This record gives sequence, C-alpha cells and structure tokens, in this order.
Amino acid sequence: MYKMVVTPNAGLLEMAKPVEKFDKKLREIISGMRQTLDATSDPIGVGLAGPQVGIAKRIFLMKPAENGPTEVIINPEIISAGSEEEIPHHINSKKVEAHKPKKSKGRLLEGCLSVPNIWGNVSRKKKVKLSWQDDTGKKRTRTFTGFPAIIVQHELDHLNGILFTKHVLEQGEQLYKSHKNSEGEDEFEEIEV
Repeated sequence: MYKMVVTPNAGLLEMAKPVEKFDKKLREIISGMRQTLDATSDPIGVGLAGPQVGIAKRIFLMKPAENGPTEVIINPEIISAGSEEEIPHHINSKKVEAHKPKKSKGRLLEGCLSVPNIWGNVSRKKKVKLSWQDDTGKKRTRTFTGFPAIIVQHELDHLNGILFTKHVLEQGEQLYKSHKNSEGEDEFEEIEV
C-alpha cells in the first residue's frame, strides 16, 4: 500500500512517463496501488493514478462500481471523444448507496483523493474511446461512456499533470470546501478564488 500524495506536492503537476517494462516490479506497483485504492474511504476512490502515490508512470486504476472489478490502464491515449456532459459528474463519493454523488445546489460535484475536501463542477466528455495496455502489455481499445468516461478523463489528467481544480476554474465554475456538520454529514461552502 502507498501513501496518498496530496496538494501542494509538485509531483502532481508533472507529466508521467510511459511504462516500458511489464515485469515483476510493475505487478508490485499495481498491487500496491490496488491496496491503496481499496483502502480509501470518505470519499471512496473510484480511480487512482501513479502520480497520486508518487509513481510518475502512465498508469491508473479505475473501479467505477463499489463491488465491481478494478481495471488496470497503462499508457492510455484517448483516440476520440464525444460531446460534453450537460450536467457534470462526480469522481469520488461517500460510501452511501454505492457511489451516491455529492451535490451542491442541485449539481453533481467532482472531487479528488489528492485534493482533499475540495469539490467542483467540471464539464467532461460523456464518451471517450481509449487505447491502452493491460498489465501484461497487451494492447486494448474500448469506448467508455457515462461515469467510467469521466473517471478515465480525470485519471488521464493526473498522468498529464493536471488537477480537476484547473478545469473548474478554466470553465468559470465554483470550487467548494466540504466539512462535516454535527450529524456527520458533508456540507459545502463556496471558496472565493
């Protein structure tokens, strides 16, 4: 298991390097990343990129459903992307009703394990066709839609040194800070930028 890298760590803003060797060391990295992702709570992680655990390699894991499989994505490239979502989606969520989204003023919010307690509205493509390698080096291609497409874009941003907060600000959207109220529920306050 790895320790989560959080802002303002400069490693989160650097371009990750391609994975070249599909060996025992890579399998150990994947195992450690899987343990780290599975250990996340409040919010539960649905994706984890190498830079988030201090590994500057083009690798990420995604697990869109709480009890679903974890997919390993190595050296990903978006081949094509569909139109933008009309309503932004969340990335991380509390373990309540299996990935129930966090909302603020009726809109769904995106968050990140490396940017704790910060949320924002991000417009993302609703469909992406991705090319990547699996943990054995075999080439794969698939089209992701809906929530999995959002995860792919968020994690690919990590590999390119981009945090979701950059998109929030570039799109003229609002950032929010979350905190627990007296009942232990999340509440959101607007952050002035």
